[in-house]
Amino acid sequence: MEMRESMEEMDFREAYEREHLKCADLAGRIADLEAKNEELEWKLNRIKNNPLWKASRPARDVLHWIIRQRDRLRNCGGPRGVLQKLSYKRRERQAMKQFGTESFPSPEQAAAEREALFPRMVKVSILVPLWNNPEQYQREMLDSVMAQTYQNWELCLADGSDEAHGYVGEICREYAEKSGGRIRYRHLDKNGGIAGNTNACLQMATGEYLGLLDQDDLLHPSTLYEYVRAINEQDADYLYCDETTFKGDDINRMLTMHFKPDYAPDNLRANNYICHFSVFSRKLLDGEELFRPKFDGSQDHDMILRLTDNAERIVHVPRLLYYWRSHAGSVAAGIDAKPYAIEAAKGAVAEHLGKHGYEHFKIESTRAFETIFRIRYNIIGTPKISIVIPNKDHGSDLRRCVTSILEKSTYDNYEIVIVENNSETSEIREYYSQLLGYGCDVPTEPGDSGQKSHSEAHTEKERISGSRQEEESNPQSLRRDGRLPDTGALRSRDGKIAIVTYRGEFNYSAINNLGVEQSSGEYILLLNNDTEVITVNWMEELLMYAQRADVGAVGAKLYYPDKTIQHAGVVIGLGAHRTAGHTHYRQHRQNLGYMGRLCYAQDVTAVTGACLLVKKELYLAAGGLDEGFAVSLNDVDFCLKLRRMGLLNVFTPFAELFHYESASRGLDDTGERAERYNRESARFREKWKKELEAGDPYYNPNFSLDRSDYSLKVG
Repeated sequence: MEMRESMEEMDFREAYEREHLKCADLAGRIADLEAKNEELEWKLNRIKNNPLWKASRPARDVLHWIIRQRDRLRNCGGPRGVLQKLSYKRRERQAMKQFGTESFPSPEQAAAEREALFPRMVKVSILVPLWNNPEQYQREMLDSVMAQTYQNWELCLADGSDEAHGYVGEICREYAEKSGGRIRYRHLDKNGGIAGNTNACLQMATGEYLGLLDQDDLLHPSTLYEYVRAINEQDADYLYCDETTFKGDDINRMLTMHFKPDYAPDNLRANNYICHFSVFSRKLLDGEELFRPKFDGSQDHDMILRLTDNAERIVHVPRLLYYWRSHAGSVAAGIDAKPYAIEAAKGAVAEHLGKHGYEHFKIESTRAFETIFRIRYNIIGTPKISIVIPNKDHGSDLRRCVTSILEKSTYDNYEIVIVENNSETSEIREYYSQLLGYGCDVPTEPGDSGQKSHSEAHTEKERISGSRQEEESNPQSLRRDGRLPDTGALRSRDGKIAIVTYRGEFNYSAINNLGVEQSSGEYILLLNNDTEVITVNWMEELLMYAQRADVGAVGAKLYYPDKTIQHAGVVIGLGAHRTAGHTHYRQHRQNLGYMGRLCYAQDVTAVTGACLLVKKELYLAAGGLDEGFAVSLNDVDFCLKLRRMGLLNVFTPFAELFHYESASRGLDDTGERAERYNRESARFREKWKKELEAGDPYYNPNFSLDRSDYSLKVG
């Protein structure tokens, strides 16, 4: 006993010394890096202060412009992508007309909105922090509030402007006099920045709901009316709308329109897509500051993360109701205007993730934008993943798929479960034999009774004799008649590969369900046999989301051989059949996607079963794939079942594979296959009628359902 305690004390001391030395080493490295950083800063300042450097600014500006255009071309994926972008922009310009002043209510409609009575005529306090606002911007912002058709509002203005901009206060007092007491103004002794000035606005506010408006931006006349209607109809306690940036003095000169999804926590962590115009119940603050100075520059992202965590009913009003002015010095003009916002945003997301129990994560800027993030979650343990691959013949496709998994994957705790379905070629039998490590063919003919000719029986006798030792040591080995087992899995010696036989007619759902039944992993990865791994850590990228308690299915980014997108998330209702379709279809691999959506992990309604990871317990709890969808829409149906269970489905662009779609089975556009697809589409529309009528929550209703590129409806 004493000896064991002595050994434990020795182990503890050794561990302590190791950690002590490690800390000392890290401290030394930090000191070295700080010294290096100081030296580099000195060199950088010397360059910046050099007269030649200052004189070369015009040339550098031209060079930077050329670099930006090159990057834009690269992000479009080349000339073809540029043409697609130009076509998209042309349709967007056509649609813009309906979202500017033409969308303002007519005098009759405005009168009806002003006279509308709701059960809850809540008071909305609009908070606007002021600092040296140009006179024109100040008046236009105040006019847009005064023009609101909903009348129960107050405008709280906290002004930190200096003496040279005293006109700001004069204008505010002028408008306050004609507002009927609804505008409240206070000049601050000291400018507290956006955070400090907004918190001063909050001290003045008396409303049940609070709204945040920037000093140089504008509201649609019906904004508050639409919000209060949503509060009454949907009991909303946090609301936001669609928005646009505009240039100069005319809101019709739009630069970028942002039509947003409904509340999507993964989107929000990676990108502050909610942004403007946030209105929320005062109760959500729960005694906290509205804006926190330590996150100045990204104070809105921090606030939105905190308040949406507290909210019970987050409502997206899918109308363009906020006009964000783009001018020199505004974030709308570019993040370069406020570089400190990048670190502030990372800090806000990091604190949010920490509150949700995540540890050892990494937050990195993406090529889309400095404040659009890639989040790398820490994988807990090394759970086993069962990769289920249906297969019929097509030995070259399967070989390419399996080889890419074995040779490229960095995650090693997995098994490959191939579900054999009625193959006929000798090629595939030979490949199965290679995978299993047997020196023999594996017969796969459907309906094989085991009765052979004399020569076949003699050959089989030799083969069985040669493999008898393997069979006796492995109860799941080849049957005596040479066929794959009707039940159970035939496994390779190392257990990495398993082959299961499904002898019925092709039914993708039933085949996968059998593979899952025979799997031994904690996670199921449905994978088509015509895929090929690109990113070596593809399983880790999927697993980091699938391990979360709030996530159901996780899907990868799939490409055709020409590196155009085959799958980047599924939208229900999209396409000619109004069942489901893939967004960003046929866009080039380098394309950033709509508002950068090809560059960050996000919540989607569904992902393709061609590469789908899910916990096995969830797969079983959802009833697996519905075998009534024999070929199509079974994956979308499965994802909708997971959503009905209250789970999120996630698409990540950081797990990439090629998908040689339809190489295995062909297309569904002619003959019996087309008729079958029509039948399954009709069944899907009936089963999910309510969800289809409501529309995809992650696809704005202003988008056309006839195109996959986020084109707007026109007219």
